Amino acid sequence: MNARRLRASLRGWGGVAAMAVVCALAAVFALLLPVAQSRGVDVPDAAGRGAAHVEQVRAEECTDPEKRSLDPSSGEVNGRTVQAIRTRGYLIVGVDQNSYRFGYRDPNNTSGKAELEGFDIDLVHAIADGIVGKKDNNVRFRAIPTDQRIPAIKGGKVDMVVRTMTINCERLDDVAFSSPYFETGQQVLAPKKSDITGYDTSLAGRRICTAAGSTAFSALEAGKEDGTLVASADFEKRTVPNQLDCLVRLQLGEVDAVVTDSALAASQAAQDPTVQLKGEPFTDEYYGVAMKKDADDLVRRVNQILVDYRKDGWQKSYDEWLAAGLGPSSGPPPVEYGQS
Repeated sequence: MNARRLRASLRGWGGVAAMAVVCALAAVFALLLPVAQSRGVDVPDAAGRGAAHVEQVRAEECTDPEKRSLDPSSGEVNGRTVQAIRTRGYLIVGVDQNSYRFGYRDPNNTSGKAELEGFDIDLVHAIADGIVGKKDNNVRFRAIPTDQRIPAIKGGKVDMVVRTMTINCERLDDVAFSSPYFETGQQVLAPKKSDITGYDTSLAGRRICTAAGSTAFSALEAGKEDGTLVASADFEKRTVPNQLDCLVRLQLGEVDAVVTDSALAASQAAQDPTVQLKGEPFTDEYYGVAMKKDADDLVRRVNQILVDYRKDGWQKSYDEWLAAGLGPSSGPPPVEYGQS
């Protein structure tokens, strides 16, 4: 799916009032999630190392980062890391709980449980089924802010992160990624009445919000350095812990625009009909599942699961969560492995 097809707005809740409810629930669930999902269990860290560790390509040597993952057909997929997870009996995954249609809690859910759901959450369940087996409670979710995704992985708090996380060269220095499962790109979100037209000179002097530790922030930094971003654009001190916070700040008039992944921007436009995507995506990026660098067997296992998921589960999940707003899909992004 080409990133430039993501401009269409997802149909969703709509309106500032609905967002107030969502933000309140997100705050409550952020406190309750680790307890509710773990059912009071002390969660051990994942143990073990990959059988034949292959160092991920360092950022300074990196090109086409989405093509750098490990080939599942040429190495151990059930090594010590995977076996440790199976012995524990459940997978621990860092996720978002306020990215509409990707990982979120719907207060209007008829079950009354407001369980996590969305495109990323479907993938988590597929991975848990493939590693631990299809059974109840085979996954524990951990809601983590954008800038805590890598620390959570490196610190052993989670086995992996499935949270609209872009594969890029800088992150390959710290974590390993699966092969890509979704294509996107950075785009500008602003009020419909705004004269901002996209990633161009209309951002001069404007206050731009991004999530700390996000690809959006890195893209704006790079744009300021290479001159593609107008020099007077103000973004360095306007970061927030979670991307949804940017939409709230936009609604309150505290910022003039938001920069984030096109798919997330479209979901936010669906939540508030007073905002819209402006211009075209100005990068091409891919989401991947992030894991520890030395967990080669886990990376290979996830890549093996993704091979099957792309054949069946991916399209079904896309149709359920994203097709209404993003339109028909040409399928998951193509895969090319960089390491055997």
